[in-house]
Amino acid sequence: MKGLFKSKPRTPAEIVRLTRDLLVQFDMGSVRESKREEKMVELSKYIRELKCVLYGNSEAEPVAESCTQLTQEFFKENTLRLLINCLPKLNLEARKDATQIVANLQRQQVQSRLIASDYLERNIDLMDILMTGYENTDMALHYGSMLRECIRHQVVAKYVLESEHLKKFFEFIQLPNFDIAADAAATFKELLTRHKSTVAEFLTKNYDWFFAEYNSKLLESTNYITRRQAVKLLGDMLLDRSNSATMTKYVCSRDNLRILMNLLRESSKTIQIEAFHVFKLFAANQNKPADIANILVANKSKLLRLLGELKTDKEDQQFDADKAQVMQEIASLEPKELA
Repeated sequence: MKGLFKSKPRTPAEIVRLTRDLLVQFDMGSVRESKREEKMVELSKYIRELKCVLYGNSEAEPVAESCTQLTQEFFKENTLRLLINCLPKLNLEARKDATQIVANLQRQQVQSRLIASDYLERNIDLMDILMTGYENTDMALHYGSMLRECIRHQVVAKYVLESEHLKKFFEFIQLPNFDIAADAAATFKELLTRHKSTVAEFLTKNYDWFFAEYNSKLLESTNYITRRQAVKLLGDMLLDRSNSATMTKYVCSRDNLRILMNLLRESSKTIQIEAFHVFKLFAANQNKPADIANILVANKSKLLRLLGELKTDKEDQQFDADKAQVMQEIASLEPKELA
């Protein structure tokens, strides 16, 4: 007889409400100590159910209508804020599930709108919590992953780029914990490459302090991985057409040229190749300032020998053509009179 009276499955909206109610209790610290473990098990179960609605499971694919219901209910009230605040109180599996839920919700459209973007615009201070998460070893990877997903929204990326927290990334990228440093580097790259117009505006407005930090803390870092990632990202930024104004300014600096020439002399071939992609912009600049031209002339024979020996592991016709052009440009340079 029991089978006839099975309880009706909960709707996605109901699961969100049950999750939210428990999150409120944990956030306010109103859960009695004797009930704490039981309530946490219950909360973890609801979070797992939310994940199943959004991602499906081994038995069923996610249903679009259920995902829409869940998304609408989730952003109606402060469920995201509660989840972010309570994340440190969850067990590891629930944290992983919560991180995946937040990631998925950034992509969910309701009537062709990303309502996560609208919510975050109204609650942009949540990004401060996520950014400072890198300072907490236990939370860094969860908050970092959430932050990267939220950066998909241009309004969020703009806020993060313009916040004081951005300067901390130069430290986060070099944290001794490799996983956290790598995660911070991935977020930093996402910030500086995803939204072209926002990045171009940021680099133009913040050129001086940003590249002073970038050069001294990343390109001249004593850490090999930091230097390798930084020179690769620098190339990605400067070779992007939307950053042409920044690139033009960058290649007119003798300090920048000195750093790139040092990177060209690295023992690591990977760094040499990445440095070449930036160095070629200095060489190809048809309006070289006299001091740049004269540095290249003074180092002509060394540069030609270095470039002549520089080869990629696999055949790369574009690289070979670029290298030949740069060598020709350097070989033909004559000293310029300083203005």
